[in-house]
Amino acid sequence: MASGPTGKPTTIYDVAALAKLSIATVSRVLQGTGPVSAKARARVDQAAQELNYVPLRAARSLAVQRHEAHGLVLPDLAGPFYGDLLMGYERWAGGHGQSVILTVTHGNPDPSRGVRELASRVDGIVVHGNALELGVVQDLRRANVPIVLVAHPPVTGCDSVRSESASSAEQLTSRLLDHGRQKLLFVGDPASSYDVSERYAGFSAALRAHGLEVPKPEQVPLTEEAGAAFATMLLTATSGTSRGGSGRWGAAQPDGLVCANDELALAILKTLGDGGVGVPDDVVVTGWDDVMAARYVMPGLTTVRQPMAELGRLAAQRLHERITGERTRARNDVLGTELVLRGSCGTGPGETQATRSTG
Repeated sequence: MASGPTGKPTTIYDVAALAKLSIATVSRVLQGTGPVSAKARARVDQAAQELNYVPLRAARSLAVQRHEAHGLVLPDLAGPFYGDLLMGYERWAGGHGQSVILTVTHGNPDPSRGVRELASRVDGIVVHGNALELGVVQDLRRANVPIVLVAHPPVTGCDSVRSESASSAEQLTSRLLDHGRQKLLFVGDPASSYDVSERYAGFSAALRAHGLEVPKPEQVPLTEEAGAAFATMLLTATSGTSRGGSGRWGAAQPDGLVCANDELALAILKTLGDGGVGVPDDVVVTGWDDVMAARYVMPGLTTVRQPMAELGRLAAQRLHERITGERTRARNDVLGTELVLRGSCGTGPGETQATRSTG
């Protein structure tokens, strides 16, 4: 917990003094019990934030020997990725007698306050991707809240667990280039997450290694709807070019689409097929994650398989180690991925090629 005005750990008394409110009122706000005015709540929130005060449950649970409670903070629950991550996490936590409280920040107007409240109810927190701003993560760390980051760049003092992305994306892109594709586009917004930025970095590295200019990414959300909309736009631009116009792409019409995840790739694959564009003859399409549907579409989707359930399992284990004091030094785990080559890039079904991490 952060130090108060006297240099000692911050207490509820420090918060009450700064907010100029009674201990009882501050307690009601922090614990969420009993009625308080909006003005009083705002004063307590402001004082707690200034003092970096988090009423840690960990100390209380150790004193009364309760079982562990983990807080899991996700940006969203849409898409198959989070289901596999949660399954891996819950299986490990449940098997070791731990409970899990889930918080989703997407659409929350004040996620930092929600996470401070969560920190008062759990022994430690796992944060996925960009679910929280870096400043909030650092505030929790300074307050001695055990934290594990998933799919996030390392932060001093916090454990992190992620999959390898850059070298596998470079390997995938190099394979497309080596098989004659020269006009590749990266579809997905690198700013949306650390993992996607790493995938675009690997894509770019492969193009530079082949002496090719790196195009700007197509900055679309990583959703099925965005994939279909992008493919529709691409069909419209291609149609304009075939009628003699320049179209959006002109001579730079892509012959390959490297998508940031399978949701984008699957929607693009179907929309292009419905529009009469042959995959892989006219354009190759690749994804990322290897969700179940990737194996059953025609043609099968070339993708990169990452161990999503294992990410969840390992995050739960790492948080338990920090909560119990079994390990005091932070560590960064990087899990390997696997390139899965299928028909959408002109490869027969079932061929795979492993990539290795250096975690």
